[in-house]
Amino acid sequence: MKKFIIPGLCFAVLSTGAFEQGVFVAASPAKQVSEKTSVKYVNVSQGSTLNLRKSASDRAAVIGKLSKGTQVTVYSDSNGWSRVKANGKDGYVSSKYLTSTKPGSSSGSSKSAVTKKYVNIKSGSLNLRKSASAKASVIAKLSRGTQVSVYSVSNGWAKISANGKNGYVSSKYLSVAKPGSSSTLKPAAVVKTTTKYVNVSSGSLNLRKTASAKSSLVAKLSKGTRVTVYLISNGWAKISANGKNGYVSSKYLSAAKPGSSSTANPAATVKTTTKYINVSSGSLNMRKSASSKAGIVARLSKGTKVTVYSESKGWSKIKANGKVGYVSSKYLSPSKPGAAKPTTAPNITTKYVNVSSGTLSVRKTASANAPIVTSLSRGVQVTVYSESDGWSKIKANGKEGYVSSEYLSATKPASGNTGEQQVVITKYVNVNTGSTLNMRSAALPTASIVAKLSRGTEVKVYSDTNGWAKVSADGKTGYVSSDFLGEKAPESPGNPAGTVDRVYQDYDLTLNEMTNIQMAAKAQTDKNYQTFIREDGLALTSPTKGTVIGSTWRLRGGAGTNYWVVGTVDENETLDIISTVEGSDGYKWYEVDFEKTWVNASPTDVAYYVNPDNFANHPMESFQFLKLSQTTNLNVAEVNEKILAGKGILSGKAATFIEAGETYGVNEIYLISHALLETGNGASELATGVEINGKTVYNMYGIGAYDDTAVSSGAKYAYEAGWFTPEAAIIGGAQFIARGYINAGQDNLYKMRWNPLGAAANGYATHQYATDIGWASKQVKQIYNLYSLLDSYKMTLEIPKYK
Repeated sequence: MKKFIIPGLCFAVLSTGAFEQGVFVAASPAKQVSEKTSVKYVNVSQGSTLNLRKSASDRAAVIGKLSKGTQVTVYSDSNGWSRVKANGKDGYVSSKYLTSTKPGSSSGSSKSAVTKKYVNIKSGSLNLRKSASAKASVIAKLSRGTQVSVYSVSNGWAKISANGKNGYVSSKYLSVAKPGSSSTLKPAAVVKTTTKYVNVSSGSLNLRKTASAKSSLVAKLSKGTRVTVYLISNGWAKISANGKNGYVSSKYLSAAKPGSSSTANPAATVKTTTKYINVSSGSLNMRKSASSKAGIVARLSKGTKVTVYSESKGWSKIKANGKVGYVSSKYLSPSKPGAAKPTTAPNITTKYVNVSSGTLSVRKTASANAPIVTSLSRGVQVTVYSESDGWSKIKANGKEGYVSSEYLSATKPASGNTGEQQVVITKYVNVNTGSTLNMRSAALPTASIVAKLSRGTEVKVYSDTNGWAKVSADGKTGYVSSDFLGEKAPESPGNPAGTVDRVYQDYDLTLNEMTNIQMAAKAQTDKNYQTFIREDGLALTSPTKGTVIGSTWRLRGGAGTNYWVVGTVDENETLDIISTVEGSDGYKWYEVDFEKTWVNASPTDVAYYVNPDNFANHPMESFQFLKLSQTTNLNVAEVNEKILAGKGILSGKAATFIEAGETYGVNEIYLISHALLETGNGASELATGVEINGKTVYNMYGIGAYDDTAVSSGAKYAYEAGWFTPEAAIIGGAQFIARGYINAGQDNLYKMRWNPLGAAANGYATHQYATDIGWASKQVKQIYNLYSLLDSYKMTLEIPKYK
């Protein structure tokens, strides 16, 4: 779906270290009596206020505004957010706007208190700047472990001196302890320690050599292990346990010793129930295992009596007609369909919340988008009034609402590990570059998507059954297809070693508004969706086929007109019917097979690709934010040796590409990547020269080369442009590329695809280079690979920020 000019490229900035994965449940406020607190003050610009939010997110609801100098009680500080109490309200504020002393007040001494800290960065160096701004000039670069004198900290910047120079650094890259140093306490000061306990839901907690998820393991600590905590910083606790020192993720430590695992219940006779097949038409497939891809054992007609042995995650294990297998639970009913309904009271049952981690949301209506009434923790008893389409109407803790049925069980789940130790292993997402792996809420291809995991993401695997792995990654737990997990991280180019600057561009619209604008423009994808057509749009020719009635019908992404339009079908078009479902509008809807290469993308997928946060910290995909209007300061000899050697007519042309980039303000690596792509590494006919009107012409970027007449049309364009040498083609083509998008301000791949400035100004999508939602992500690999070959360069990533 892309046009013919820009090649596929992109990179990524080094991603921040992922913390140890796992699950925890926060202690209730009533149990926080022993929580250590401190007093701080709001320090914002004069006349401004600090938002007090409901949760630790800049998108969370604002529950109060705090003026400069307001005193707050700080309960905890994690990932840049502080949980505080102020003016009688509890909430979260950005930590960088809190200071230990009241702004404007005297510190009690005529001389400012100076503290010693250390540079603590994961890689590269820390910029010492002239003033407290990311745009200020760089005075020096400080390596990891450098000791600095800190004079003051304000708004995320520390005023320091180091190596004889004074300036400002980002305070989040400073730590009290020297990174990687021994945990031995300094005798000069008494260090206040606390005692805590390891509190993991399963497996063990890794004790690492340094405060990094990639650091080597010192030991593994089991649940309940007592540890001595020396300090906590940036989500890591420096501890000693079992005679060893190291670092652990602080979120897996608790002040109280976790209760021991409850004794496993003795084996009991399996309780069975009787139900009946209840399908609106056709028959119900009994499958070999609990998966829609498993082999079919039998087909069961409406009204068939079945014995149900168990039910889990939307599947029931049953016996019918002498055969055992699995069926979708939503097509079973307690009474035989067609039988008169008894006038007795509804069948009310008692069940228990059975979630592996976190809490279960009780919603106002039977929809994942409905407002949340309350949240229930594991083991809470609920009264179930009814169950339909995967949702249960319940009452718990005096409140009524709806929950997902798959997270309810007939017996109360154990509070901890009930049997042998659960084995948790580490694997890595292995999908094609630029693609993502869907983490779903259940082990079903139709279950809702919890997260999208990029290539190389490390996951913790708790179980693997019927082709689905239960995993946790990026702080979320769900299910992924086991086929796309590998024992080793997939190979990727080395991390770029040059200078990388990040800048941020604000846009006057919210992410939700941007998504809606792109939906209105019918953003496209090559992804396959479930598609549905209403019953009055199809005339059945058999139980599995139908013909479209009338002119044009819309196929939707769900059974109802409230779902987005995936595509359209025309009169007399024949469609294969996959299943029949009851729609949200009361109509019967047919799920049909819709085999089109490009379709309208779902709101969820559009929102994912529009959101810069999903790519900004990825080592490769962040290169969609590379400013193509800035030159790279390349070394000619290095480019010729490492990139252009053996590349046909492009070999030795580094100086020409650099001249082209400097002349027209285009990133040279982008030009080289474009040329390599279009010329087949310098070997195409247009690249090596085509004779036209007695002259030999060259075309290095495929400009004007249309699919059916690529050579002749591309040569004609080169002749009219006067590209009679390879150098003229390289430089002249750069002018063409700059004129179309880069000079118009769309100077990175993200802006070429989405044009956020145009959307903010006009309220609709305009001047976009492609319609494919994944276009920018798909373009990055070649540019990233080229940068990875170099040691000397400079580049800037410009990342959008929405309101």
